[in-house]
Amino acid sequence: MGIIHHIEINVSDLSASKVFWTWLLEELGFSKHQEWEQGFSYKEGDAYIVFVQTADRFLDEPYHRGRTGLNHIAFAVDTKHQVDELYAELQRRGIPLLYPERHPFAGGKEHYAVFFEDPDRIKVEVAARSPFGQTKHIH
Repeated sequence: MGIIHHIEINVSDLSASKVFWTWLLEELGFSKHQEWEQGFSYKEGDAYIVFVQTADRFLDEPYHRGRTGLNHIAFAVDTKHQVDELYAELQRRGIPLLYPERHPFAGGKEHYAVFFEDPDRIKVEVAARSPFGQTKHIH
């Protein structure tokens, strides 16, 4: 009945976020949806993700996933091989990886995923679809 229509994320540095998210979302099959001076969006199917430059008056307090609000955003890919390819590309790009000592099972022994951070330190997860149609996640 209810599905996600869109998600909007305020970012501290629109240009840095655009570089990061454009590469990642295009890699995951999203296509550019909209772009304007203070933001941009990418779409996959009927859902889209919007990124908007945070107003100067709100930049004094940086984002932290441990506070009330968004903890992380997770995407699913079809195969473990896609997770492995993404992991290698994240390393090449110098993108901060989370839980590298437990990769690719940081979410549990049946959850094959990579965890990393965007320029604002928002945690991002990309997981291979579970063969049982269930997803488990790390907190």
